[in-house]
Amino acid sequence: MNKLLYGVAYYDEYMPYERLSTDIEMMKAAGINLIRIAESTWSTHEPQNGVFDFSSVDRVLDAMHEAGIHVIVGTPTYAIPTWMVKEHPDVLAETPDGPGRYGARQIMDITHPSYLFYSERIIRKLISRVCDHPAVIGYQVDNETKHYRTSGPNVQLQFVKHMREQFGTVEQLNEAYGLDYWSNRINSWEDFPSVVGTINGSLGAAFAKFQRKLVTDFLAWQTAIVNEYKRPGQFVTHNFDFEWRGYSFGVQPDVDHYEAAKALDIAGVDIYHPSQDDLTGKEISFGGDSTRSLKGSNYFVLETQAQAFPNWTPYPGQLRLQAFSHLASGANMVEYWHWHSIHNSFETYWKGLLSHDMGPNPTYDEAKTIGRDFARLSDKLVNLKKKNRAAVLVSNEALTSLDWFKLPGGEVRYNDIVRLVYDRLYEMNIGCDIVYPSSSDQFGSYDLIVVPALYTASDELLNALNEYVENGGHVVYTFKSGFSNEHIKVRPSAQPGLIEKACGITYSQFVEPGKVSLKGNPFDVKASDNNISVWMELLTPTTAEVLAWYEHPHWGRYAAITANRYGKGMATYIGCLPSEAVVRKVLEGAIREAGIWGVDQELQFPIIVKSGVNEQGNKVRYYFNYSEEPRSFVYPYGNGVELLTDREIPLGETIELERWGVVIVEEQ
Repeated sequence: MNKLLYGVAYYDEYMPYERLSTDIEMMKAAGINLIRIAESTWSTHEPQNGVFDFSSVDRVLDAMHEAGIHVIVGTPTYAIPTWMVKEHPDVLAETPDGPGRYGARQIMDITHPSYLFYSERIIRKLISRVCDHPAVIGYQVDNETKHYRTSGPNVQLQFVKHMREQFGTVEQLNEAYGLDYWSNRINSWEDFPSVVGTINGSLGAAFAKFQRKLVTDFLAWQTAIVNEYKRPGQFVTHNFDFEWRGYSFGVQPDVDHYEAAKALDIAGVDIYHPSQDDLTGKEISFGGDSTRSLKGSNYFVLETQAQAFPNWTPYPGQLRLQAFSHLASGANMVEYWHWHSIHNSFETYWKGLLSHDMGPNPTYDEAKTIGRDFARLSDKLVNLKKKNRAAVLVSNEALTSLDWFKLPGGEVRYNDIVRLVYDRLYEMNIGCDIVYPSSSDQFGSYDLIVVPALYTASDELLNALNEYVENGGHVVYTFKSGFSNEHIKVRPSAQPGLIEKACGITYSQFVEPGKVSLKGNPFDVKASDNNISVWMELLTPTTAEVLAWYEHPHWGRYAAITANRYGKGMATYIGCLPSEAVVRKVLEGAIREAGIWGVDQELQFPIIVKSGVNEQGNKVRYYFNYSEEPRSFVYPYGNGVELLTDREIPLGETIELERWGVVIVEEQ
């Protein structure tokens, strides 16, 4: 890409009256230079089996080309038409809740032969029609694809074949998964039961991993079809999403983003987040770091909020803050879902950039300022290259395994632990990448790797982490790491398994804490923050230095948090769930030990600093104020220019950040 893209999802089919020319006029006034179309309207494009009508696509493409607005065309496969279900009712996914019912989107079995037949047909019909249109710059395959919990007989049969390919014999399968327990042993492949009712976590987690592979294969299949028509210079992308907790929260349990992104030209993402007084930028940063790390390159934000829910309608200045926050993490596109607020059906009150009256509003007016700045500064801000010294290791398999073996109370889950450590790094302005179990060859690129709750991991992965420490790296593990192998079979050695060598600790017991704190408040936090909850491992140091002991009449002789020098590096182990304040102090110590602490860390949340190198080879630093109060700081670098105002910024200049404000400095 050679310019920033500023866009909206646009559905001419949803409009309450004819207004295409008006929409284009308002888009151009707002600096919108891109729209996405077609991914949601299969039933409009194929109203009956084999009857196609792309007139709405044609008119929008022609109008956008005349206006100089680029178009991404989506394959319309995530919401199936009624005629398909009428003719083939079994295309609806059978899930553990029973047979599917028509109505919502994403209710089909993505492996069903009939669904795949019709999907391929509509993809070929649509893409062959639009691929030579000069407005089209790329394609989005499907939409927020997941496996939709499909687990009917046909999927079970595929899983049995997958298990047979992996293990070869039922004896090896039984041994790996411990299926003798409760007479779950499988003595012939023909007797393999449906996994839906399994009580075996190893087998259940293997099925979840298989379901994620279905998504990887499905997106690769669609991409391969589109690639047959794609012109030189066009791209294929997909909009990945995250675990949803009313907003984008953590690692997506139903998709292996790292594997699924391999087929794509450009990784894309949908990021939604709290707003108003709850806007922190953490979800924007986590989503951006996660997506940039998939292919090690710039990415697209294919959906984010403009207004959305009433509690998300942004305060003045927040839309600008959010847009530039995406760029600061390496995005080359910011696209709102969606242009207009629709007037009926399920998402009536998920508002777009325009409200239901379809006229200008304060959010739209603010978008106009963003569009102007994106256009004016595009050559300075596009293709920002980021080189981070810290990373967080995330694992779909660890997520699944902790869903099978929940922590006491069941409320703290894998993604809570991921966000516990990631958010503290964010607050300290530590730039992060995200690494994965299958990307261990990248570990040596980092000075610090934080590893949350790696409950399940292969010997190969744990040995790679040990080697990383031995060679001079720094690792911070949380509790529940190294406990079981890749089949969620608990290692028969003392814990934490193979990483005991680098961590210099051992334990064989763990308890649910009650009235437990850290002895002597070693991290000097508030008394209310010096506590332990949910989980504690009774650590005995072998070679490790104890950073904190438990304060408890019976557990007080055990260590809670340790640090161990191993080879040229250091491994820190947090054997319990402490407060955010304690985690922050532990991470700060590891950051300093790793030599990462610098002048950016003298600024802390709500002032957020992100940086990268632009195409002119100059350092660009973004400063954000994620608070309701104005903030100021002294600029600590060499002479620069503030890009939004063209003001020169010398070393030692005091920079004022208005509430929800942003300043962008390019070093000269």
